[in-house]
Amino acid sequence: MSAPIIEVVDLSVGWGERRLLENASFRVERGDVFAILGGSGCGKSTLLRFLTGLEQPLSGSIHIDGIGAPSLGEGRPPFGVMFQHGALFGSMTVLENVALPLREWTQLPPDVVYAMARAKLRLVGLEAAADRLPAELSGGMKKRAAIARAMALEPELLFLDEPSAGLDPVMSAGLDELILTLKRVVGLTVVVVTHELQSIFAIVDQCIMLDKETRSIIARGRPSDLRSSEDPRVHSFFNRTAEAA
Repeated sequence: MSAPIIEVVDLSVGWGERRLLENASFRVERGDVFAILGGSGCGKSTLLRFLTGLEQPLSGSIHIDGIGAPSLGEGRPPFGVMFQHGALFGSMTVLENVALPLREWTQLPPDVVYAMARAKLRLVGLEAAADRLPAELSGGMKKRAAIARAMALEPELLFLDEPSAGLDPVMSAGLDELILTLKRVVGLTVVVVTHELQSIFAIVDQCIMLDKETRSIIARGRPSDLRSSEDPRVHSFFNRTAEAA
């Protein structure tokens, strides 16, 4: 069995006395779509910030493809990130946004940079929008453009923060299909933060569920298996039912 692409051991995250997660351990296998789940305020997106090296943990270790968390901010990142609202630069065209990581981290000639950026836009179905500004795009198109930019440096791993947030069901389903296509065709491993149940059952191989009150991982496994969990918090989440008082 190959080594996991992400291995987290005894991780505690937060700021000062405020802890959002304590002594958490999990691993992400290569080629999986792995979800970080939980209710509002449990720290899903915050955990993603620690996994991507934007914040340093209080204790414990994070290794991504053999690289420890303290090194993640040094040099070319070994992953791509799509932030919740896309974070596209409004003054740049879609093509320029996708080309930016290539310009920043490589010495490739401009014509090669833009050819590679166009190829990424083609992969997410946005080549025709290459010369448009982000303000001219729909919400779903912005998400696709942000994914294309996250893939610019051809990483093996993508982090997606709430990719379906703010999208209607049709756009959300299209984005789910894109994620599955990238997994199948490009061989990506995808870590996604989400609370969209339909997407979870459609695309996720393995997941963990965080709990705000206990500051811990209270469930892990396949979504289809967790639907029948005996833990009322987990059962309520996966079946969209109210917990008993």
